[in-house]
Formats: sequence, structure tokens, C-alpha cells
Amino acid sequence: MEDPIEPLTPPETGRARNALFRRLLDLIAMPASRLAHQDRHMVGDILLDMLFHAEEAEREMCARRLAMHREAPKRLLRYLGQCSFQVARHVLEANEGYDACDLREICMTGTVDHRLMIARRKLIPESVCEYIAEFAELTVVKDMLTNNGAIMPEQAIDKLVARSRDDKSICPLLVERLEMKPSHAMAMFWWSDAATRRKILQRHVADRLEVIDTCKDVFELAAEENWADPVARKALQLIERRQRNRAAIEKSPYDSLEDAINASALNGMDSELAQEIGYLAGLKPVTAAKILSDKGGEGIAVLCKGTGVKRDFLPVFWAGLRRPLETEDGEIDPVFAMVAETYEILTVAKAQTVLRYWNWSLSSAFKPAMMKSGYADAPANEEAEFSTAQRTARLVFGR
Repeated sequence: MEDPIEPLTPPETGRARNALFRRLLDLIAMPASRLAHQDRHMVGDILLDMLFHAEEAEREMCARRLAMHREAPKRLLRYLGQCSFQVARHVLEANEGYDACDLREICMTGTVDHRLMIARRKLIPESVCEYIAEFAELTVVKDMLTNNGAIMPEQAIDKLVARSRDDKSICPLLVERLEMKPSHAMAMFWWSDAATRRKILQRHVADRLEVIDTCKDVFELAAEENWADPVARKALQLIERRQRNRAAIEKSPYDSLEDAINASALNGMDSELAQEIGYLAGLKPVTAAKILSDKGGEGIAVLCKGTGVKRDFLPVFWAGLRRPLETEDGEIDPVFAMVAETYEILTVAKAQTVLRYWNWSLSSAFKPAMMKSGYADAPANEEAEFSTAQRTARLVFGR
């Protein structure tokens, strides 16, 4: 027999909660002119507490209603932004009530879908870009790079250039960013594809004419001191106008750089001849080795143009490196065609700038320890932290 105290059908419940939820949401959605600031935040606290016990559909309804309400209490918006993506997407897409700290926190705690939505926002603050650059998934990074509303600080570009060494697919996107500096581009050159390399050489190389003209009297002062100051000598290495090493030519068994290039075609390129070509071209051994061993080959074009080697020697040099000039069908090899075209589009002054920069950034900061695992991430001192040359050398040679 049933207990007469317990009703057979419980009374309907939840109507009051549902009505209160909707009334509070109506209040939050009111324009600023109709609801006092203090009241809005008090109502927001109550509504947020109710959302903890709400169904997914109710949370989504709330997010949809507040999608464009930037006046909504920050804590409420932050909670909705960290709910499931089905809920969060409504507010993350365009709500302007989020600040940089909110978006960074949601990036840290949310899913890849949350981060993708943030990467597509009309405006992405600097600190959020830096977080995405270092920690977010590759798909998120790519969306951010194609978003002109992403405000990228130099630290974010630094992280992305370092990341591009392993994720090479972001190189073409990075080179399009206005925030890219010549130092970023010159480092990224070594692992970029041919099309990206061309853009780097066209967009991020200067002719140094004003710099050379302003500092020309300093070379005389340094010569009077017999180049005794290593700091001044290193700095002037990048500014120097002449590229070929005249002193090396006097000591070389070859009459000129062109003579050494001809010898490579006749006898093949060995380490001794490669080093000799580097000396004649005014390059340090590590820089010359990097250029001559580069698979893309555009560095050969830069070397020839920057040192005044005529275009007729370019195929000779290529043959000396035992690289194919033609395909099996008798057509010009596409890699060599790209190298030859690179030679044509560069001016001598800009090619010299590239050579000077490579020589300065790679050889002046290179240390054998960079070849050891983990060196690239090891902090050392303020020079290692801030020096462009140190950073470029670690990126290019470090593993």
C-alpha cells in the first residue's frame, strides 16, 4: 500500500528559476543608459552563479544573447568564453568586451577551436599573439598570420621565426607580415622555399648607401688604429662597401675569384678550394660553407652578384658544385633557373648587403657549441639574449 504522505505526482518545479534566469539576462542585455553600472554587475554575479547549475542549452542561449554586448560583466563573459565551444563561439567571435588578459586566459584553458576563433577575431592584442606564436597549434598560428587585425610584437615574430625552422609551411605567411625585420628574414632565408627566398631578397634587403656615406670617415680612423678595436671591427664588417678580399688575392694561388671558380669546374669543388673561394669573396669559412652547401642555391647567385662576378660564371660555378644545369629532357634545370633569375633581380649593392649581413650574423657569433643539442635554447648573457647576430647564428646553426 502506497504511503499517503508522498504525492503520486510531484508538483511542477523549475518555472521560477527559468523566469528568473530570463529576467536577469534581460537586465544584463540592457543598454548602459538604462541600467546602472553597479546594478549590472550585481545582476551579473547572480546570473553567473545560476549558470553553474544551468543546462548547456541555457548557457548557449545566454552566450547568443550577449554576443555583441561589450558592457556585460567581464567575469560573466570570461566564464562563457571558457565554456564548451558550442557556447563560447557566440561570444568569442566578435564581442569587444574581452581584453588581452581575458583572451590569453581563454587561449590557455580552451580547446583548439577556442584558439582558432580567437585567431580569427577582428583584433588580436599583442600578448595574445605572443602566446599563440609560441604555444598554439599550427592551424591556429596560420589563421593568426593571415589576420591583418593581429597586432604582433617583435617577441611574437621572434618566436614564429624560430618555430618556422621546423614548421616551414608558415614561412610564406611570415614573409608577408609587415612586422618582419631584415634580421628575421635573413635568418628564415636558409630554410625557406624558393618563392619565399625571392620575396625576402626583394623586400627585406637595403643598399646601405646612406649608412656607408655616414660612416665612411670611421674606416679611416679604424685603419689608423690598425683595426685594433674588436667591437668597432665587427660593426664595420657589416658596413664595409668593398666585398672582395684584396689581401687574400695577393696570397692566393689563383689570380682572381673567377680563376678559382673556373678551377672548381675543371677539378671539382673540394673543401680547400671552397675555403679559398670564401677568402677571395671576403667571407669567413663558416659563411662560405653555409652558402656553398645550401640546397636551394640562391646564395650562389648572391655571392656572384655581390662580388661582381659576371653572369657567365654562374653556370661555371654551378657545374663546379656538381649541380645539374639541365634536366634529362635537355631543359634548363628548374633549380638553376631560379638561381639565375635571382642573380638578375638583385642589384650589386643589395647583394653585397646580404653577403655582409650573413658574414656578420653567422661568422661573428658562431661557436662550435651551437652544433650541440639544446644550445639554441640555452640562455647565456645579455649579448646572447639581445644580440641579433647571436640569435641568427643560434637559429641557423643550433640544433
